[in-house]
Amino acid sequence: MANDENSIISDSTVLQQQSPIISCSITLDILDMNGTTKKSTTYKAVKLLLGRNQFRDLLLQCNCGSTVLKFQLQDFLLHKRFIKDGKATIDLKAEKTRIMIFNAPPNILLVFLKTLMAKKVAGSDKENKPIGLAAIRERLLSTLPNSFDEISPLTVKEYQTIRQGGTTAQQQRAANTAPFSSPLSSKRKRNSTQNDSPKSIAKRSPLVPRPPPAILLSIEQKKVLHAVKEGFNVFFTGSAGTGKSFLLKKVIGMLPPDATAVTASTGVAACHLGGTTLHSFAGIGSGEATLEQCIAQARKPAVLRNWRLCQHLVVDEISMVDGKYFQKLEAVARAVRNSDKPFGGIQLIVCGDFLQLPPVSRTNTATFSFQTSAWRSSIQRTIELTAVRRQDDQVFIDLLQEIRMGRCSETHAALLRNTAENKLSRDGILATKLCTHKEDVSHINKRHLEQLPGQTKLFTATDTEGYTKMLDIQTPVPKLLQLKVGAQVMLLKNLSVAEGLVNGSRGIVQSFAASGFPVVKFACGVRREVGEERWQVRGGGGSLHVTRRQLPLKLAWAFSIHKSQGMTLDLVEMSLSRVFEAGQAYVALSRARNLAGLRVLDFSPSCIKANPTVLKFYRALQEH
Repeated sequence: MANDENSIISDSTVLQQQSPIISCSITLDILDMNGTTKKSTTYKAVKLLLGRNQFRDLLLQCNCGSTVLKFQLQDFLLHKRFIKDGKATIDLKAEKTRIMIFNAPPNILLVFLKTLMAKKVAGSDKENKPIGLAAIRERLLSTLPNSFDEISPLTVKEYQTIRQGGTTAQQQRAANTAPFSSPLSSKRKRNSTQNDSPKSIAKRSPLVPRPPPAILLSIEQKKVLHAVKEGFNVFFTGSAGTGKSFLLKKVIGMLPPDATAVTASTGVAACHLGGTTLHSFAGIGSGEATLEQCIAQARKPAVLRNWRLCQHLVVDEISMVDGKYFQKLEAVARAVRNSDKPFGGIQLIVCGDFLQLPPVSRTNTATFSFQTSAWRSSIQRTIELTAVRRQDDQVFIDLLQEIRMGRCSETHAALLRNTAENKLSRDGILATKLCTHKEDVSHINKRHLEQLPGQTKLFTATDTEGYTKMLDIQTPVPKLLQLKVGAQVMLLKNLSVAEGLVNGSRGIVQSFAASGFPVVKFACGVRREVGEERWQVRGGGGSLHVTRRQLPLKLAWAFSIHKSQGMTLDLVEMSLSRVFEAGQAYVALSRARNLAGLRVLDFSPSCIKANPTVLKFYRALQEH
């Protein structure tokens, strides 16, 4: 998404439905006059509530077991840099107190903080009036009983106020509290004061950045969220473009980070979720060893700790997880957690489409996870998403649905053959060629780059020391990136959803800025200097965060079908004559938004394949 907040939540209806209460952990710091911590106390199981007292003052109540703490929210600073990790800090100036929130479900934390901000802004007029001696005396002599009334969820009007950043007057009144802003250091404040003209100040961002248009959840997506909230082991599936990745991020956002293991069958898929590979989390290698040996590996202290802490296990791209490995994983979970429950009592949230790419197996005897007894004993709810969001052309949607099931009528075959005549070029931006083999990708990109005139510029990624090999596997960007003016590139991260700069956007390098970074003209019409971005993945079984900083770009004359999974491509060309796996042609074709942006060379219906076992599974699912 364009920014962390938008990637966590963009649906106003959620704000209205959620109650402003959150389960988390907190660390409470009592500060001295110099801001140094005098006393620090951590509470693991806490419920935070927003409310008002008998005088209608805004309060934060912390229910810490038998201890109940209340704080008046009048003069405070709110730090939200790590909200995506379920962390935030509230600095109470008058009370010399710092409340550090952690292990909070990110989506719910964002709702909570936005509710806090909205109620604060809504009551700014009243709360910022100085309290006179008469008012203080009236409060002291008041016979009103002490009360705490929980605050209602945001109204539509309040939500719109926050979304727009409030009026100028409201922003000015709220300046002392600086909600949703990190405090500036004194040096940065001086520089800001010296350099800011009235014109530049007027252009500053609103209190809350405007999110992209709200994406409303379908009935099926809401069923998934409800099943997860109820604690069921859930498998949700659907064809390409039905919003599986979007929904999975919603699910992850409502789970406590410290008790949730976010994994995927491939490194790139795991990186998109900010997680790790399933193999890395499990700590049993390839799983080809005996069950006893795998259990012994999982009982190593670092791995065992992850298994014991995990209460929710998320697995994306389940279609590429071998069934034998899944079966062994379930047995390992029961053993190391000393529990006879499926997966040792861990809640499973599994996502993927078995009609796309199959498991990778060295012996060509791979089985699917759904074929195992572990699957049948573990999965309690199966939900299929059917509303396609990537494509809006019903003819193309019908074509893709037919190909997904391994069929291709003569009418649809003719449509695909006709795409060979499409002229796919916009302002010098060419269509990306999807290839079945990665060797072809490397050769095509290297040859085209060498043919361009001018000097090559090399961009080297900055990695966490000692983890370059792992980052090569788990991040979509290369360690070394060579570019020239005229190079065809693809964006590998969402920079601005509103402008159309999203993962998969195509562009061409037009020049290099004074900073050394490339200036790229994208197919959506935006011309922009592209600087470094950060990718974070989990190593050490999920306990360690490692990062790579690199340009979010990759040469895009050609791309592999495997690497394109999950992407949406505006301009794409492919030859399917060398397809070697069931579902591979479907994955390639479903990357396109529409038939106008697609060119298929030498098409033959014989390249359309679907696994008979998987077809039987989906027919049974739909009948059920």
